[in-house]
Amino acid sequence: MNAEFGAFAGSHVLAEFDGIDSELLDSPEALETLLHTTLTDAGATVCGVVSHRFEPQGVTVLAMLAESHASIHTYPERGSAFADVFTCGHRADPRRAVELMSAALGAATTRTTIVPRGLEQPRLLREPVGDGLVRSWQLDEVLFETDTDFQNVVIGKTAQGISLFCDAERQSTEATQLIYHEALMMPGFLLADQLDRVLIIGSSEGVASQLSVAAGATIVDHVDIDTAAVRACAEYLPYGYTRTELAAAEAGEGPIRVHYRDGWEFLAEAAAGNTRYDLVVIDLPDENDDPDAQHNRLYGTEFLERCAAVTRTGGVVATQAGCPTVWRNQTLLQAWQRWTDMFGTVAYFGSDEHEWAFFAARVDPITDHTEKMVRRLETLPYQPKTMDAETVRASAVPPYSLRSRPRARA
Repeated sequence: MNAEFGAFAGSHVLAEFDGIDSELLDSPEALETLLHTTLTDAGATVCGVVSHRFEPQGVTVLAMLAESHASIHTYPERGSAFADVFTCGHRADPRRAVELMSAALGAATTRTTIVPRGLEQPRLLREPVGDGLVRSWQLDEVLFETDTDFQNVVIGKTAQGISLFCDAERQSTEATQLIYHEALMMPGFLLADQLDRVLIIGSSEGVASQLSVAAGATIVDHVDIDTAAVRACAEYLPYGYTRTELAAAEAGEGPIRVHYRDGWEFLAEAAAGNTRYDLVVIDLPDENDDPDAQHNRLYGTEFLERCAAVTRTGGVVATQAGCPTVWRNQTLLQAWQRWTDMFGTVAYFGSDEHEWAFFAARVDPITDHTEKMVRRLETLPYQPKTMDAETVRASAVPPYSLRSRPRARA
C-alpha cells in the first residue's frame, strides 16, 4: 500500500438502499459505470471493476481501490441493494461515496452504518445491558487487557477516566467509582452494631477495603479468586490499592489481608471455625444465566446462609444486588426474594451511580432501621463524600416492583 493513502486506519461504510428502479439494479454495465463514477468523485482511486449477473436476476459489482475496496449487491425484485465502501487513510471519503451512490441509484431511502477501523481509531467496547440492548464505550487507549483464568479484564481510558471492564461489563470508572463504593459499603457501616472485622468477597479494586479501615475496622479480610485481576487493578487504576499497598496486604502486613481464594471455600472454613465478622460484603459481577459462570453460586441461598453464619450478633451482610430498571431487574427481583426470606431486616439503597441497587441486611428485625442508620452516620469515623443523611433516607425506599412482592418471612 502506497504511503500516500495513509496509515493503518480507515472507515468502513455499510449501506442499504430501497426504492430503486429494478431495471437499473439488473444491469451490470450500468452499475459498473455508476460505481466507478461515484467512487472517483469521492476521491478514491479505482484500479478495476468487475461484475456478475445472477439468474434469474441480481447483480454483484466489485471495485478494487488503491485505498481498499467497494461493492454493490442488488435485489431487483425488491428494488433494494446492499453496498459497502472501505477506504484507508484520509484521501477518499467513503461517506461521500455512499451519498453519491444513493443519488445515482435514485434510492427512496438509505440506511448507513459507519465502522472505524485500524490502529488510529478508538476501540468500542460493547456492553450488554438488556435483551436486545448494548451500550458502547469508547476506549481512547487500552492500558491493560488479558484473559485470566476466570474472566476477560480490560482497563482503559474512557470519557469517565480510567475504567475497569470484566467480561465486557463496566465494573468501575475513575469519575464515579467513589459513588459506587460508598453506596456498597456505607449501608453496612451504618446498620452494623459495631465495625471491627470486615470480610469482603470480590471488589478487586481495593476501595471497599480502604473504606472499611477508614470507617474503623481493624481487620479486613479481602477474598478474591482472581489474582491477575486484583494485581492489574493495583497496577493501572488510579483508585484503590497501590502496588505497595497490595503487596503489604498480600503479606498480611497491616489491617488489610488479601486472600486469593474461592469465596465459597473461604466462607465454609470460616463458618466451621471461630472467626466472626461485623460486616460481610459481596461485590461480584452480576448474576446471570450462564451455567458455567462460577460466581453465580455466590448468589444463592446456601451462600447467603454461610455469610449469615459468620456474622457476629448485630452483624450485617451487604451486596450489590442488581439494577432496578424494569427491563433489566430480574437479578434484583431474585435477590430481594432471597434476602427478605432469610433476613429479618433488609435495608435497600438505590444509587444514582450507573443503575445499581444495594442491600444491607441483618438476621434480627429492626424497627425503623433507616433512622438507626442516619443516627450512626453522625458518629461514624468515616464521613462519606457522596451522600448525607437525606441521601440515606431518600435512597431507602425500594421500587414498587420489590415492595409489592410477598415476603415469606414473618
